Amino acid sequence: MRIRYAQCWEDSRLLVASLKPKGRDCLSIGSAGDNSFALLAAVAKSVTAVEMNAAQIVCIELRRAAYLKLDYDQFLELLGSRPSSRRVDWYRACREEMPGRTRDFWDARWVEIQKGIGSSGKFERYFEMFRKWVLPLAHSKKQMRSLLTTKSPNEREQFYDHVWNNWRWRLIFQTFFSRNLMGILGRDPGFFKYVEGSVADRILTRTRHATVVLDPSENPYLHWILTGTHGEVLPDALGAKNFDLIRNALLENRFKVAEVSLEGWLAQNPELRCDAFNLSDIFEYMSEENSRDLLEKILVASRPHARLAYWNMLVPRSRPESLAERLKSCDEEAEALFAEDRAFFYSRFVVEEVLG
Repeated sequence: MRIRYAQCWEDSRLLVASLKPKGRDCLSIGSAGDNSFALLAAVAKSVTAVEMNAAQIVCIELRRAAYLKLDYDQFLELLGSRPSSRRVDWYRACREEMPGRTRDFWDARWVEIQKGIGSSGKFERYFEMFRKWVLPLAHSKKQMRSLLTTKSPNEREQFYDHVWNNWRWRLIFQTFFSRNLMGILGRDPGFFKYVEGSVADRILTRTRHATVVLDPSENPYLHWILTGTHGEVLPDALGAKNFDLIRNALLENRFKVAEVSLEGWLAQNPELRCDAFNLSDIFEYMSEENSRDLLEKILVASRPHARLAYWNMLVPRSRPESLAERLKSCDEEAEALFAEDRAFFYSRFVVEEVLG
């Protein structure tokens, strides 16, 4: 088993604002679990995390055990959000709370636990390589710290245009975030099957938005990419105010994990209905025909006024016109939220609502 993502790299603030999970039954793509737990923190009635990758399941199960067995500071240390020399101790405190397969998986990975479990995925190792070996070719540590320092919008623009966006930065960005290198080192090559055009150009445009229009000093995703930790700038699932909310929801059995694809879960539970769907960027890897078929299956499993939220990274996907009488596109809402998206890899955020 190989972990693809040891963290969720989609901004949960957009999910919470669009899905309005309070009192709703939510179906959520699992990944590493963060965004499913963020829905719990937003007082969802229930959250079912569906995930077909067994390595991602063990990430979710370890996080679940950590919420239940650790205090808040220990929890952040285990994930790698804060420095620690006791991560193995914190893991051992969680160990008996996990299923046997999850214990076996992590018992064989002491080095990854010591580094912080949030750094153990292929995608995170890709960023670690960028941070250690590539970024220093363009910028000093002083410049990197300056990027993450609070500035006015005008100061951010001046810094980006006159300091950060030099020819070395543009060159290494075009190389390191190319389709081929991302496929080898970061995401699986098959994820680019339906992508057209330059991958690096699209991400570079969004990077400027994240560092000029938005405040990088408040961006947890950018902090991790550039420093390898979160420090005081945390994703919502790791925020202090949400820790007890998530723990209590787990104690109330409002969270389930299903080791199955989204399509498989829908087929296995034809009688169940949900109010909210976190679909991650699932349609990125599907043809238009398969995307439409999955949306039709989701509609069958939806209550009236259920909400769907998902991202496009490089492949444009959204509700086809053939489903317009059953599924409403909430474009203005989605565009307003996307303008505040701190996870800057994506090109579009999509919000849709099931018509009653």
